[in-house]
Amino acid sequence: MAQKTSAEIREDFFKFFKSKQHIIVNSAPVVPQEDPTLLFTNAGMNQFKPIFLGEQEGYKDKGTVYKRAANTQRCIRVSGKHNDLEEVGHDTYHHTLFEMLGNWSFGDYFKEEAIDWGWELLTKVWKISPDRLYATVFAGDEEDGLPADDEAAELWKSKTSINPGHILKCGKKDNFWEMGEIGPCGPCSEVHIDLRPDEERKKQPGADLVNKEHPKVMEIWNLVFIQFNRKKDNNLVALPAKHVDTGMGFERIVAVLQNKESNYDTDVFTPLIDQVGKLAKISYGESDKSDIAMRVIADHIRSVSFSIADGASPGNDGRGYVIRRILRRAVRYGWDTLGMKEPFMNKLVDVLAEQFKEVFPELIAQKDYVQNVIEAEEKGFIRTLGQGIQLFQSMIEGRTILPGEDAFLLHDTYGFPIDLTALMAREQDKEVDIVHFDELMLEQKERARSAGKFGTVDSDQEEWTFLNKDDKDTEFLGYDQLEANASISAYRRSGKETALVLDRTPFYAESGGQVGDTGIITSGGEHIRVLDVKKNDGRFIHYVDHLPENPDGIWNAVVDQERRIEIRKNHTATHLLHAALRNILGTHVGQKGSLVENERLRFDFSHYEALDTNTINKIEELVNHKIQENIALKEERNIPITEAKRRGAMMLFGEKYGDKVRVITIDPQYSVELCGGTHARATGEIGYFRITGESSVAAGIRRIEAVTGKAADRYLRKEKVIVEQFKSHIGKTDDPVSGLEKLIIEKKELEKEVEKLRLHSATSSLINLIDNAETLSNKIKLIRGEIPGASMDVLKQLGYESLRKSAEGTVTVLGSKDEKNGKVYLLAAVTDDVIARGIKAGALVGRLAKLVGGGGGGQPGLATAGGRQPEKLGEALEEAKNICLEIKQ
Repeated sequence: MAQKTSAEIREDFFKFFKSKQHIIVNSAPVVPQEDPTLLFTNAGMNQFKPIFLGEQEGYKDKGTVYKRAANTQRCIRVSGKHNDLEEVGHDTYHHTLFEMLGNWSFGDYFKEEAIDWGWELLTKVWKISPDRLYATVFAGDEEDGLPADDEAAELWKSKTSINPGHILKCGKKDNFWEMGEIGPCGPCSEVHIDLRPDEERKKQPGADLVNKEHPKVMEIWNLVFIQFNRKKDNNLVALPAKHVDTGMGFERIVAVLQNKESNYDTDVFTPLIDQVGKLAKISYGESDKSDIAMRVIADHIRSVSFSIADGASPGNDGRGYVIRRILRRAVRYGWDTLGMKEPFMNKLVDVLAEQFKEVFPELIAQKDYVQNVIEAEEKGFIRTLGQGIQLFQSMIEGRTILPGEDAFLLHDTYGFPIDLTALMAREQDKEVDIVHFDELMLEQKERARSAGKFGTVDSDQEEWTFLNKDDKDTEFLGYDQLEANASISAYRRSGKETALVLDRTPFYAESGGQVGDTGIITSGGEHIRVLDVKKNDGRFIHYVDHLPENPDGIWNAVVDQERRIEIRKNHTATHLLHAALRNILGTHVGQKGSLVENERLRFDFSHYEALDTNTINKIEELVNHKIQENIALKEERNIPITEAKRRGAMMLFGEKYGDKVRVITIDPQYSVELCGGTHARATGEIGYFRITGESSVAAGIRRIEAVTGKAADRYLRKEKVIVEQFKSHIGKTDDPVSGLEKLIIEKKELEKEVEKLRLHSATSSLINLIDNAETLSNKIKLIRGEIPGASMDVLKQLGYESLRKSAEGTVTVLGSKDEKNGKVYLLAAVTDDVIARGIKAGALVGRLAKLVGGGGGGQPGLATAGGRQPEKLGEALEEAKNICLEIKQ
């Protein structure tokens, strides 16, 4: 029988669980959309978290609630015991991004069906030999007062043909799953496979190697039985509804079914590895070193590409930092091991997008954007690599051991692996403080683990008190009215926050970048201020300043109308801006985030370079032109999504859309978007649009900030005041800009004159120091002293002047203070014969800089340094003599 492809194996999984009445759901983005506790989606269950927390009955799709679901989920794990970034590529099975096949029961079936179906798929559909399979079950835990999961063990015996001797009981560490420190949890049953040759299996049973990290005796599926809730006092309480959550590593099961010893040898990775080989002109299998590099690159392009497609971008913190680090690790392997000195990662996106277009179409739809972001980041880092090498040279100068913190800086900021740093050091007969480097790496890993921990509900949070047992979704009335009568259906106090749920509301809940409404809820003489509104599974949660004395009865809910009007002006302006950007910059522009408040708007979009003033003016002009046309907005509700797509409506990747959508049209030829926000009735209500800022958010993402309406009016009035003040200082003139330019020219000329005077004074000081130079016992002539008021540039000029005028055997050390800014500058200049005797300017100034709280370096003949302790300049100048005395005759 022909070997199955990875796509066929994935489809087998889908078909099997469709036959068991599961809905096949899409993978959630790897960048969590509504879960701030996660850096990345790291498990298939993440998108179902509200269900497990009891906030949602089941999986909702097109108005139907499903109790069974299955999918393949893109996951990213870059920390933790089994997912260390540094291991990826060096072994056969660690990955930064992987697919997790899973099936779920939301209070429907439980252990019996999960075990029965798991065995059926593995042994009947995929024909895996039962003799190679082992099942582990929970052995119980005295501390939690939990007995062994004999129920699961008996089901394995009665529902499958597994060898009873292959059913193993394991402890809490391996067979009890918990969402977090508190929350849903339960025992699990793992399926392991023994892939060793028959001869080895006869010598030692696989049971001895389960959960022992043996590369060929490994877990392939985890069946989790969620039946308890861990409370904040650490006690376990039985859940009213029991759930099933399973996870199977797709890459690992493909390797099993394709009879491959390495995940990287399967057709999941071979297309990428082949393309890397073509680009590098190296064949996979030539050497262990190049194979590792090719595996690293093939793995990392997956996590980087899907992260960018799902809304993340390389940056300096959070997710962006992780993406940047992964990308730089791959580029460095290409540069150092495969000899690829030009950007190459972006050239792999085509292969990846084509490979996954059927299951993950997000990537091929944004291929050009992803490629451009990656290429821009690659170019920047390749420049950085050269800078890193220069930094290493300055760090090692004058030292026999490179400190661990310097090696860590090279690793963390410049992407230098410790082995490369150690190699460069060895080439100069130097060493690296590996021990301290490892300590710093461990600290970083601990920070990463903490940042990636799965969060749960606030431990101080009280449960909701429901007044309406029907527990229906909140009816939103806010598109048509700003005031309504409503009943309170639930309330809760959580720490310092108090919240209400209304059965119907005019208050808009924060979503789509638009902030929530504020206002007031009243009944009789009681007035409750609404501070914010958020949405959770159909319910509008109103955060209020206090809970009502008596929540019963009818309440009058009133939105702050003036604030809402300004918000909707800004929201409509974002649509006008989005269309203007696509008209002027090109159709590659796509929305990557937004914030719509009453005072301002912020719009993030895909683009690869900064916008110049002329372009910004064109964008402003086009938006204001559309405002002046006073175009009436057309709002349509419950439009079939197929119809919206036919009209070319803009849709955001990562957003979940149902069968029916809301469409906002501002001239069918200009702007048609799917949107759930509130809007002006006509563009003329916006008044005026002014861009207040344009900046970079991350690689390939720009941000525009702007104001409209009353905020724009205030902004223009403030500008007017500034212009009038400016004119008053310039004097009466018809052309104040020319007047300012004249003043700038005069200022620069005066600064040049001052600099000449300073240099003249400094030169006089240097001549005085030369005249009073000290000849040391080792025949070194030492010129040293303070040059008052000298800048670093002036010190450099004096250094060159000293070298020009000095005879052989001269060392010059000069310093100056900038008391106002708390800085001190140092310069060292050394003649060639002194360099030959064993002292270099870079090493000398580096030692002196430590005394003044700084650092520096440079060439053997001339080097500079700076520090933050000007009061210690005298001490440094005195130490210069001691260092010079170390020079042998």
